[in-house]
Amino acid sequence: MRRQTGAFTHSSEADARVAAQFAAHVDYYLTQSPRQLPSRYLYDPLGSALFEAICRLPWYRITRAEERLLAQHGAEVLRHSMPLSRIVELGSGSGQKLSLLLEQRRPGFQPLHVHVVDLSAAALEATVQALASAPNVDVTTHLASYEDGLKAIRENRRNGGRSLVLFLGSNIGNYDRPGASALVHGLRGQLGAGDGLLLGTDLVKSERELLLAYDDPLGVTAAFNLNLLERINRELGGDFELAAFAHEAVWNADESRVEMHLVARSRQEIHIEAAQLTFTMHAGEQIWTESSYKYRPDDVRRLVEPAGFGVAAQWIDEEDGFALTLAQAVEP
Repeated sequence: MRRQTGAFTHSSEADARVAAQFAAHVDYYLTQSPRQLPSRYLYDPLGSALFEAICRLPWYRITRAEERLLAQHGAEVLRHSMPLSRIVELGSGSGQKLSLLLEQRRPGFQPLHVHVVDLSAAALEATVQALASAPNVDVTTHLASYEDGLKAIRENRRNGGRSLVLFLGSNIGNYDRPGASALVHGLRGQLGAGDGLLLGTDLVKSERELLLAYDDPLGVTAAFNLNLLERINRELGGDFELAAFAHEAVWNADESRVEMHLVARSRQEIHIEAAQLTFTMHAGEQIWTESSYKYRPDDVRRLVEPAGFGVAAQWIDEEDGFALTLAQAVEP
């Protein structure tokens, strides 16, 4: 029998902390040069729904490629991870990929404790629903940053068995190279020898393919990006005029990243009450909302090995240019 524990481990206090941090980040990043907003805040309930729609677009191939790899090699992932007692997914999205992996378990698989960590309550709810029929699985949700969620899991982990951390969807691509390295080092610090990290990375491909994925002809990605300003208006008392901004995606070949920006169409005076922030944006000025770094297969090895992982296996979807890498923590 499946038992769900700690579903939606958040409270009004936690919600208040998240709101205060949102306001502090908006204040800090919008006063940088260039102006920026952290990509994590793209994922409110509407943003999460729009992103799920993006994943279904023919031009955004990351999700389909990764799901193919999980369907083909999920059993190998689990076999490498034995004896597995817990899975932690960072940034769970809809929970579809985690559900797909759990379907690869052999009959009689030992009880499994699943932790899902996300800043979006809607994503956590979707994941719980996706796992509702998974046998012999306990689910705990954490409305928290990756770092805070992992720390809580580490402090309350059960004895015995291995852990497997899932960081899928090329979410590692939202970190610059030093940031990705710091994150992977931090993950290693929360894991014991033999624990695993399953990392999904989108690979470098043609500029045309990449820009279609991040500036689709239907305008879904544009709506996803603009929704961040609407979220600031709604939650923080901002007065952004959405029609006065345009979505822009560019490929920065030198840095191997796609950048998403919101570009002001005209001069504007903007006030955000909760952040106690007032500033002027000029026509053509940009707010940098997301970076999506692309990898080559060897880049992943160079990322994880200095952090104390060894690459146990790597599977590549040649059709859509995506890699799934299983790294295992080695003895210090």
